[in-house]
Amino acid sequence: MEIRKVTQSDVKELAIFMNQLGYPTSLEQMKSRMAQIDSNPDYLTLVAEVKGKVAGMIGLTKGYYYEMDGCYVRIVALVVDSAFRKLGVGHELVSEAERWAGHIGATGIGLNSGNREERLQAHAFYRKRGYVAKSTGFAKSLDSNGERETYHDPLQK
Repeated sequence: MEIRKVTQSDVKELAIFMNQLGYPTSLEQMKSRMAQIDSNPDYLTLVAEVKGKVAGMIGLTKGYYYEMDGCYVRIVALVVDSAFRKLGVGHELVSEAERWAGHIGATGIGLNSGNREERLQAHAFYRKRGYVAKSTGFAKSLDSNGERETYHDPLQK
């Protein structure tokens, strides 16, 4: 198994992975997303390759604490192709994410995982790796009506 940085030739597999996670994604959408992600130095996308096939991916981003000094890493996407599960691919991807976090000086690493029945195995995977459930996440769609409120910059008079 090889863990490496994502390349343009991997985008088709990434779109398939997003669909496996339950997020309908076309190849064109994934190309557009990866162009934005790849242009930001605080993001890192890694893939696991097994016998010449992309078997999984992990998407990471570096963030900064407000409440203390330092930075952290957030796992924003992790998926292993259904044909490669239970072979250690996820373990290797997370291990490499943790190494990168240490390399950039991060003092913590975290992630969100949905509270759905199909995510229970993922939760067990994270616990086995030493991750602790610490919070409840909330989300809100900002364009549910196709409209957005005008933003008024508080620094502009």
